[in-house]
Amino acid sequence: MKHLNSLFIILMFLVSGNLLAQPLNKATTASLIDAADIAFEERDYYNASEKYKEAYEDDNSVYLAHKIAVCAYEMRDYIRAERYFTRLVKKDRKKQQYTKEIRYQYARSLKMNEKYDEAIEQFNLLIGETEDPKLKELAKLEISGADMAKDMVETLGLSVKNAGRSVNSKTSEYSPVLSPDGETLYFSAMEADDVVILDGTEEDYYMKIFQSKKKGNQWGKREALDYLVNREDYHTGNPAISPDGQRMYFTRSQLEGSYVSESKIYVCTRNDEGWGAAHELVGINGTHLAKHPVVGELFGREVLFFTSNMDGGYGGFDIYYATRKGDGVFADPVNLGPKINTKSDEETPFYWDGELYFSSTGHPGIGGFDIFKSTWDGTGWSIPANMGQGYNSPVDDLYFHLDEAGENGFLVSNRVEDGARSAVGKTCCNDIYTFSITKVMASMVVASLAEKKPLTGTDVQLIDISEKRPKDPVSKNSAQGNKVAFELEQDRVYRIIGTREGYYPDTIEMNTIGLKETKEFTGTLNLKPIPKPPEPEPEPEIEDTFETYTIDQPIELKNVFFVFDDIEFIPGSENDLQIMLDLMNQYPDMKIELYSHTDSRGRDKYNQDLSQRRASASKRWLVQRGVSPTRIRAIGKGETEIRNRCTNGVKCSDEEHLFNRRTEFKIVEGPTTIRIEKQRLRKKD
Repeated sequence: MKHLNSLFIILMFLVSGNLLAQPLNKATTASLIDAADIAFEERDYYNASEKYKEAYEDDNSVYLAHKIAVCAYEMRDYIRAERYFTRLVKKDRKKQQYTKEIRYQYARSLKMNEKYDEAIEQFNLLIGETEDPKLKELAKLEISGADMAKDMVETLGLSVKNAGRSVNSKTSEYSPVLSPDGETLYFSAMEADDVVILDGTEEDYYMKIFQSKKKGNQWGKREALDYLVNREDYHTGNPAISPDGQRMYFTRSQLEGSYVSESKIYVCTRNDEGWGAAHELVGINGTHLAKHPVVGELFGREVLFFTSNMDGGYGGFDIYYATRKGDGVFADPVNLGPKINTKSDEETPFYWDGELYFSSTGHPGIGGFDIFKSTWDGTGWSIPANMGQGYNSPVDDLYFHLDEAGENGFLVSNRVEDGARSAVGKTCCNDIYTFSITKVMASMVVASLAEKKPLTGTDVQLIDISEKRPKDPVSKNSAQGNKVAFELEQDRVYRIIGTREGYYPDTIEMNTIGLKETKEFTGTLNLKPIPKPPEPEPEPEIEDTFETYTIDQPIELKNVFFVFDDIEFIPGSENDLQIMLDLMNQYPDMKIELYSHTDSRGRDKYNQDLSQRRASASKRWLVQRGVSPTRIRAIGKGETEIRNRCTNGVKCSDEEHLFNRRTEFKIVEGPTTIRIEKQRLRKKD
């Protein structure tokens, strides 16, 4: 079933896909059914459907409902398919015609008509009925896609429109590709604008490559390329243009009956008069089918991506690449592997700036073929991501293509949309669609006030506190006024902290989650003046309660401890870190170096790494509370500064080792001396 469906929907140069048919003649009901059965076996679903429907007027049997439903399904007329599948279910109580494959087609028809809950119900029934592991696997895949579709929202900033009647007809169009200058659109289609009846009088019905010139914001009337590209008696399609605009790759295909017997990739070059004569590629073609070429780059070399059903793949059509060696000569094809390719079909690849776009029925999708994206990291491909609603629809979406700027592009779909026309039903045939991407922008203007009056010179820090991959903090100073502006990213959570000498800091939080349109946020930091301290009382003559420290003098925080072999603070450790925070706020021009030491137990390198992570954890604690990261340098000392005899190999008690595990800081810029209350630095049990 998968093979037949693929031929009809996706080979892009098929008789059935473009609705070629034999002539009809009026006959008796019995002869109509006989003729329809013959057409059905030959996969002439259009003629078979017309004859079955005519016979159904006199004989509304289960058999005819079954055949009409399957014909409609194969022609992607999903509204009619669902209607007749429903009749079949109601009439065929004994399930004489109701096979497991029919249940699968019925469920997919419901899914294509956006009836996801009903589709899931039918797929679950199928899983309970069938013992076929492949059919169960397909049903589970479809359920995953239907569940995803119910929760999916429209892609932000995306506008998709039908390319118009100068490009599209009632039959199918395929493989849109833009010239590098953006002025010419190439694509493949037939000359016919409706169903072609093969009665000996039909005109040229072969697939050809057309071009359409841009006229303002519209595309001009399409024109077929000449005989040097569109060779007589061949189906020609799937054009792809090299980045320099000088080479065009495309396919030439032949049919035997309703089957594609040959599909090979060719290349031609541009000259002063247009596209020159084509020649077959060396290294890619063979007895297998090769199609959908597109130029890309891997490992610093130009490659050609394409799809093929050659032996050794993962199932159906897979995506391959071959490295270009010279004019029309390529190295052996390489399969893109199981992250991209599945047991089902992967088709219509497109490469743009390190990203591979393709369509698949083997990854969970909201329709039939969905468009996916995978990113190349220099050594491998990321797990493909569904492009979402807008790019994808409940039916088939293929041939994703971007312009050089990455802001406009094309795709091919049989979706129900304004301007779409279809020779049979509403979803039989493909149209070319244009799309544009309007980026949703977000920014924030933060004003600083003190006692309801503008406050200049405020240090404002924007901190990303999102749970997933937070960004680095950004700091600005309102030296020229009381306002600063920040650029924001979508779906992020932010904390904004304002600090100024002589004022208590203030904090506000905001987020851009679910933002659907460009927006400028505003926020106000209200900083309250710190009251001037009273005149200091004379220091006691008997006991000095403060310790004075000078620049470059290590100051030990005696109560900062970590969980063994970890960077998590032991409860109570934050008390000494609060001392650090108070000092940083008290001396806003002070910069420090923050050290973490370990004892000698464990390997030297491991202790070095552990101490660095602990120093960084202490710094992060301070930064999250408003201290600029530029004021702190976190340094892990490991076991390089042991303070007693307990070096490597020396047996010591736990108390002696504890003497070496410490957190220290010293002033490197700012005040030359500071005073800290002795009681605060006292070690606690």
